[in-house]
Amino acid sequence: MWPSDHCPTERFTGLAGLYSQYRPDYPAAALDFIIERCGLSDKSLLVDVGCGTGISSRLFAARGIRVIGIEPNADMRRQAESESLSAGVASLSYREGRAEATGLPEASADAVLAAQAFHWFEPEAALREFHRILKPGGSVILLWNQRDESEPFTRAYGAGVRQLTNAESIEPYHGKGDTLLVSPLFQEGRRASFVHEQVLDEAGFLGRAFSVSYAPRDSESAKRYTEELRKVFQHFQKDGQVVMRYDTSAFLARRRSI
Repeated sequence: MWPSDHCPTERFTGLAGLYSQYRPDYPAAALDFIIERCGLSDKSLLVDVGCGTGISSRLFAARGIRVIGIEPNADMRRQAESESLSAGVASLSYREGRAEATGLPEASADAVLAAQAFHWFEPEAALREFHRILKPGGSVILLWNQRDESEPFTRAYGAGVRQLTNAESIEPYHGKGDTLLVSPLFQEGRRASFVHEQVLDEAGFLGRAFSVSYAPRDSESAKRYTEELRKVFQHFQKDGQVVMRYDTSAFLARRRSI
């Protein structure tokens, strides 16, 4: 049971607009790798669990894959449903549900994805549910953008966030994907890493900073957070922009028959 102040289904209430607008997407190389490795096509069904505002759902749908997004937070789900889609996008729909109880039929999915979400789940229960809804030989994909703090600006941003919030109680996500790789329910596990970046102006940078679940919401703390992060932006900006660097990690494994 999650503590009340760590409840994953409520932490993002009120942040859907910021999240949708300012969170990074995922690198094309990672999507290509996942699609090829998992054998996905226009005949496949991918279930995006904890899909949030649909960032990852839309990326896969744009590549011709049918997607069902599962999201327990009503604000995030409504935002996902309101986002416009490019012409010719494959079937994409959203449903209420949790990682541990998706409400989907047994053996109905070719792949299950959790993008920037698995660290919020009860891992063993979620993996049992993924195994249940996957077809034989289907794949699980755990995907994260993690800040690459070997880059000076990204490191300074991370230090500022940790100083002013409780980010350390949630980040980093390192090691969460290993739960999949060692699970007896899955086989042929592997991890792959990809370089990614996000170019931000000052408004985008602050939007990105306030899109996280641990960003301060009371006015005084939010004012201080803004002031300190503006100092970081001004120190590192070039021509009014900064570049946030990410290490995108993909953990993949196939369903094992048991």
